[in-house]
Amino acid sequence: MRTFLVISDETDEASAALRFAAGQAAGCGGGVHLLALVAQQSFSAFGGVQATIEAEARDRAEMLAHAVAGNLLAESGIMPTISVMVGSSQKIVSDYLAKHPDIAALVLGAAKGSNPGPLVSHFASVAGNLPCPLFIIPADYGA
Repeated sequence: MRTFLVISDETDEASAALRFAAGQAAGCGGGVHLLALVAQQSFSAFGGVQATIEAEARDRAEMLAHAVAGNLLAESGIMPTISVMVGSSQKIVSDYLAKHPDIAALVLGAAKGSNPGPLVSHFASVAGNLPCPLFIIPADYGA
C-alpha cells in the first residue's frame, strides 16, 4: 500500500498538504500517515518543569492530530495512522523516512510569502537524496 507522510500541525499549509495526500491516497487505494512534531525544550533549569512542559506539548500535538484524523475520516473515508515525536523536526522526518521504506511520498505544505517554512526549505535542498518523492503543496491548495 502506498503511504503518504504528512507533517501535522495547525497551519493552513499543513491542511493543504493533508488534502493533497488524502486525494492521492484515495486515488491509489493508499493511506496517510500523520506525523505530529513536538519541539524539544531547550532549557533544563528544572527537569520536572521541562518534562511537564514537554508532556503538555505532546498531549496537545496528539489531540490536534486526532482531531485532524477525525476530519479526514469524515471527509474522505481514510483513517490515517498517527505518530507524535519529540525532537528536531528535520532529524525526526529524515529518520522516519529512513526507517519506513513503505512511505511513497513526503508531502509538505509551503507557507505563503518568501519563506516557505523550515521543513520545506530543508527537504527541498536535499530532495535528490530522499528515499521517496517530495511533494510541496501551496498553502491555498484545495481551499
